[in-house]
Amino acid sequence: MGSIPYLAALSALAALGLAFFFYKSVEKESPGNERMVFLMTEIQKGAKAFLQAEYKWVSIFAVAMAILLAALIAPLAAVTYLLGAILSSAAGYAGMTVATMANARTTEAAKQGPGKALPVAFRGGAVMGFSVAGLALLGLMGTYVLFVTVLEVDDAFEIVTAFGLGASTIALFSRVGGGIFTKAADVGADLVGKVEAGIPEDDPRNPATIADNVGDNVGDVAGMGADLFESYAGSIIAPVSLVAFAGAIIAEDSQGPLRSAISASAGGPLEAITAEQAGGLGIIEFFVFPIFVALIGMIASIIGSFLIKGGTSTDSKSLSKALHLGTNVAMAITTVGVLAGAYWIFGDISDNPWGVAVSVIGGLVIGWALGKTAEYYTSDHYKPVKEISQQTETGPATTILKGISIGMQSVAASVALILAGIGIAYWGGQQAFDGQYGGLYGVAVAAIGMLATTGIVVSVDAYGPIADNAGGIAEMAELDPSVREVTDALDSLGNTTAAVAKGFAVGSAALTALALFKSFEFAIKTASGGSTELNLDIGEVEVFAGLFIGAALPFLFAALTIDAVGRAAAKMIEEVRRQFREIPGLREGEPGVIPDSARCVAISTEASLKEMILPGALAVVVPLVVGFISVDALGGLLAGALVTGFALAIFMANAGGAWDNAKKYIEAGAQGGKGSDAHKAAVVGDTVGDPFKDTSGPSMNILLKVMTIVSLVFASAFV
Repeated sequence: MGSIPYLAALSALAALGLAFFFYKSVEKESPGNERMVFLMTEIQKGAKAFLQAEYKWVSIFAVAMAILLAALIAPLAAVTYLLGAILSSAAGYAGMTVATMANARTTEAAKQGPGKALPVAFRGGAVMGFSVAGLALLGLMGTYVLFVTVLEVDDAFEIVTAFGLGASTIALFSRVGGGIFTKAADVGADLVGKVEAGIPEDDPRNPATIADNVGDNVGDVAGMGADLFESYAGSIIAPVSLVAFAGAIIAEDSQGPLRSAISASAGGPLEAITAEQAGGLGIIEFFVFPIFVALIGMIASIIGSFLIKGGTSTDSKSLSKALHLGTNVAMAITTVGVLAGAYWIFGDISDNPWGVAVSVIGGLVIGWALGKTAEYYTSDHYKPVKEISQQTETGPATTILKGISIGMQSVAASVALILAGIGIAYWGGQQAFDGQYGGLYGVAVAAIGMLATTGIVVSVDAYGPIADNAGGIAEMAELDPSVREVTDALDSLGNTTAAVAKGFAVGSAALTALALFKSFEFAIKTASGGSTELNLDIGEVEVFAGLFIGAALPFLFAALTIDAVGRAAAKMIEEVRRQFREIPGLREGEPGVIPDSARCVAISTEASLKEMILPGALAVVVPLVVGFISVDALGGLLAGALVTGFALAIFMANAGGAWDNAKKYIEAGAQGGKGSDAHKAAVVGDTVGDPFKDTSGPSMNILLKVMTIVSLVFASAFV
């Protein structure tokens, strides 16, 4: 059983090996003609320049946080914090590099149909997927083995948890910065190009087109990868930290198998158990089980990735079936593996080890159901998107109103699913280990159940921006319309797969935040020697005030990020208008006249780097300030933020996705097709939804976990 962390590390190395294999597979494909290679290179140069500039800015913040950790917690916590940040950055950079290489190759493959193009786009995304999962698991296992198993350092689990904080820092700034970049360019390109100039999306005359395609990579590939890196690492850390920080509290309060296991590990009477003993390797089962789930999920993802093959049809249902086959097989393998692993690991200390397997499988199924719910509300195969399409006939106002309504409806369905997931996971944990702590452990491992197949989930998500870029290159290179028809079919599916991945991410955020919140409660009590307990009585003024601060924070965060997109987009719009006005022959498409795309890339880069600082700092600074004033107020803050943040994340992601696919549905011929008044209304709805689905919405789940993990890591400093 002690070998499980080492086996998990080996599976992570296998994932990285697979990422390299897919990289070589994509590299050998033809990138097309000279014009396509030029466009691919320009996109790649812009994306690399932005990420390098972004990481320089973020490194200043990361160094400041590392110094704070070293001073208030432990020097080794600063080391693991920086390790988490560096590995997350590396995964994002590697994935973005290959994605910008795969776009032109997907375009060239699309000349031969979807059967050739889909595997190229997927393999490009798979480099991101398996880099994220591989580096996250390898870094976490290295940290765990070194500090917990080999060195057995004091406060080992605070040091391990700091790895997750490092990953969260990069995720927050990457999502916010990348999201502002991509949506400023996208909004500017759409409003001036499609609505004002009446030219197609990705038209080579539009100066913002290159910036838009760069944004797809820095926001939807690198930003999304950092997001899932952090989510994946956090979902493994959550159950481990729950048991570690609970310490003697669990031993004293629990009944049944969990109490017996901790009692046996202590080698003495319960009253004499210390937090270090209860959090030590004597109860290794509770630590290695979430690692085992990650191990099985990684193997399943690797197997599933080889099953994705394209067909001959551009029908989105056929493409969806081909793309989701690998994910579904990976989920099935994980289900069987987790059930067998529960009996192997917990068979000696629990009469019902199947209960903890139910918790994990419940998390996996609920994550899938959240994704399917997102698909229902955002796919043009279903009623919600078609209703938005119909509303475009009466103008932009009714289009926006319908999108908001659909986004709000989706919150109710998602909340119901999350509650079902928590209920199943809690019940399963109680069956395996009597008492509330067994139930909480079940909820914690449900989060890793949701993200066990991260490798393939991220691969399918990252496929979307590659397909989107492929369509842009087809348009800018003026290829045959049949090529764009194939890339549009791939791109439309990509919007849905992105919504599915966001469902997994935000669902796991809720479960992970709950487990980390409970760990924070334990950490406060153990750090104070039992003299301080977290009080969450809303009748207390401090807790009540904290609830309201927490409830307001996601709204403030969303407002800051949406405003940032609006300001950056305004600069982009003025620049595109200026070029159409001042460059003779540009709007008319005269031969040899090309736009100044570099200027548009520079505008998005400058704006996003400046605008990401305040919302990013907010997530770290506010919990620290409130925590040093009152831990009870901080508890209320975390509770309030979790509830409103989850709802806002679902609302914005699904409303934005629905507006986007309603626009694409009309562009495919509904309601008069491209150029109609309905199409112009749909474009307005899509531009409103852009910061919803690609900036503020996906950043929200990171905000929740950053605030919770900051509170957990600094708990000992607060008391």
